[in-house]
Amino acid sequence: MATFALVDINNFYVSVERVFNPKLNGKAVVAGSNNDGCAIARSNEAKALGIKMGEPLFKLRERFKSDEIVILSSNYALYAQMSDRVTRIVSAFSPDYEIYSVDEMFLLWTGFGHRDLSQYGHQLKDTILRWTGLPVCVGIASTKTMAKLSNHCAKKRPGYDGVCNFKAMTEREVAEIMASFPVGEVWGIGRQLSAKLNQLNIHTVLDLKKAHRRTLRDKFSVTVEKTIAELNGEPCIDLEQIPPDKQNIASTRSFGIPVTDLASLKESVTLYTSQAAEKARKQGSYANSITVFIQTSPFANRPYYGNSQTVALPSPSNDTRLLVRTALWILGRLYRPGFIYQKAGVLLNDLVPAAGIQQDLFFSNDIKAMKSEKMMLLLDTVNQRYGRQTLKLGSEGFNAPWQMKQGFKSPDYTCDWDGLIRAY
Repeated sequence: MATFALVDINNFYVSVERVFNPKLNGKAVVAGSNNDGCAIARSNEAKALGIKMGEPLFKLRERFKSDEIVILSSNYALYAQMSDRVTRIVSAFSPDYEIYSVDEMFLLWTGFGHRDLSQYGHQLKDTILRWTGLPVCVGIASTKTMAKLSNHCAKKRPGYDGVCNFKAMTEREVAEIMASFPVGEVWGIGRQLSAKLNQLNIHTVLDLKKAHRRTLRDKFSVTVEKTIAELNGEPCIDLEQIPPDKQNIASTRSFGIPVTDLASLKESVTLYTSQAAEKARKQGSYANSITVFIQTSPFANRPYYGNSQTVALPSPSNDTRLLVRTALWILGRLYRPGFIYQKAGVLLNDLVPAAGIQQDLFFSNDIKAMKSEKMMLLLDTVNQRYGRQTLKLGSEGFNAPWQMKQGFKSPDYTCDWDGLIRAY
């Protein structure tokens, strides 16, 4: 029988900050979204104060004194580094694992029957804490959906000490746990679907487990049917060890300050296009078309303007120079003076692998394509070795006041020499 484990890092962003700044332990800590907009991560102490996910940071500064909460800007580079460290540890506990998100990983423990899986889960949890300083919870069950529920149980009930193993319990014990959680706690059951299930007198996880599969499939979707099967211990969701390549790549962001001039918009669009092109090359993909959009704030008390345009490329490309040239041409057609712009973005569409490229009949040039590949390889190699944007296009600019606001950002402790902790 299959066995899945789910490792979930507790309050991930806040926990990472605490690893490098122990003074934050025991304090109410909130991590903000891009441009220090709203709360996207909260410590348990912050949750206890009634701080909600998505609450604007300016309101928190009005509600609380500076010594009551600590507000930090999200440090995504640091979080990614720490996530990679946890992944390396997880890989030592199973050769088969799936990176589900930046703070969650599934492991396949099928065939590990010679082990005490509860003890093995504690060993994994303790190793991650000892080697990275990050607290995690581990849920163990016969399906991924049940492993999610088991992990939730490990997190919410201190008696499990961070590890909950459904496979070590009787059916009655598991049923009692399922009856204690609302149906909305099930992986994939969102708020709207939960409300519809409540109308059908399905209120708990156990109610959903006992529901008639075919009826709910006809009423909702095959996904709900699979969820019910998984709650009954029948694996329907496989481990995705190699995530599928993205069909589209977006790079969008709100500006740190309002933007009115075309020059600043060109710098931002160049940056976003360069980032999207780098992601495309990383997965070995080429874009068939590119979309650019700009918009003003829909909430400001002034005229709104938003527009976008998509342009097909002569042949699929991931060359930053070609993509930027096309994006800037689109931007020139979109830009209207007299507006205060709040956001811009670039999307690379209809991505295909190298084998799926159909060259342009009239403009294909193998030598030119080889030069492009070499140039992009050089660009990525230098930036990977010496830091992002070590090499960049001049149209990206060198002093961008519109860049994302990160007024409370911690140092890049693991990503930058200047961010290294100093011991006195």
